[in-house]
Amino acid sequence: QVQLVESGGELVQAGCSLRLSCAASVGTFSLYAMGWFRQAPGKEREFVATINWSGGITEYADSVKGRFTISRDNAKNMVYLQMNSLQPEDTAVYYCAARRVASRNRLEYEYPYWGQGTQVTVSS
Repeated sequence: QVQLVESGGELVQAGCSLRLSCAASVGTFSLYAMGWFRQAPGKEREFVATINWSGGITEYADSVKGRFTISRDNAKNMVYLQMNSLQPEDTAVYYCAARRVASRNRLEYEYPYWGQGTQVTVSS
């Protein structure tokens, strides 16, 4: 059974930074590609970032490219999302997701495992 627990979300002002963490309870974490998605109020959940099994390949949504960085520590079963220059439009519940495939993927339906989410609120 795969369990994902996100943390790090909070209320911040525009221009500030946050780092989200996702702790994964899995057998062999390095077998999983990971992703971050978000859902803003009244909107559908959307792709934010993804990382392959080794951390060597990443991909980002255009809206966060250059501001957000996804990374992982396979020794600690952790994946992170460093978010810089946060803007009010980044306000959302952020979800960590896992797929038992080595390669990254930006498609929500490709991820069978999801965390409960962590709230990020950016005030103007």
